Amino acid sequence: MDYSLKRIVIADLDGTLAPSKSKMDPEMSKLIIDLLEYKDFAVISGGRFEQFEKQFVSGLEKSPKRFSRLYLLPTCATAFYRFESGEWRKVYSEDLQKDEKSRIINAFGVALKQAGYSKPEKIYGDILEDRGTQITFSANGQQAPLEVKTAWDPTAEKRLRIKSCLDKLIPEFEVRIGGTNSIDVTKKGIDKAYGIRKIEGYFGYKISEMLFLGDALFEGGNDYPVKTAGVDCIQVSGPEDTKKVLKSIIESSR
Repeated sequence: MDYSLKRIVIADLDGTLAPSKSKMDPEMSKLIIDLLEYKDFAVISGGRFEQFEKQFVSGLEKSPKRFSRLYLLPTCATAFYRFESGEWRKVYSEDLQKDEKSRIINAFGVALKQAGYSKPEKIYGDILEDRGTQITFSANGQQAPLEVKTAWDPTAEKRLRIKSCLDKLIPEFEVRIGGTNSIDVTKKGIDKAYGIRKIEGYFGYKISEMLFLGDALFEGGNDYPVKTAGVDCIQVSGPEDTKKVLKSIIESSR
């Protein structure tokens, strides 16, 4: 791939830039700051904005000039933040209404039974979390250790079964597999491809000038919509794999 043709690199967070719900390591943080010298950078992932700040932003060396090239799209692009006048400002937020949240939560109750989900003996935090613009299911709880989350559904088979039930129960919403053991539900048509269109519209990038890095580009995964939008994508197996790609982009840009 000719990286010189790409003006912006877009990446997932959990499983791509950092382990699930964990901070990026110093090497990854430095690579992103170095990359911002040459390319714009956006992060689209399922976590809240506060989780982005904790996992992603807090590890970066603050630079107003470079941060101006950095865009954050939390909760699967249902919200968009950019750095202006020394702070993060919300560009938009596609909030779920109270009745929509109720329908989604009730549907999860039915779908989990239909799919044969058994609540683990030990739960770490909420299984269902209201993220304002998104309802997220985490099989072992939101704060489960990475090794526990990874072991529950390594092939995504269980989550695909739950997703299939949800698709029938609430077809008016978008249902995507995310993270290591989670499922995200948003308003219909609002997914990572929606975020791509927003980036395209706000900044005038062509699809051919974008590159996406993600670990869930399989059909049903929450990165898959980016692929269907026509963006060049690179499937990564984890942060170490992502570092190799970022190093190649930086080297080719010098």
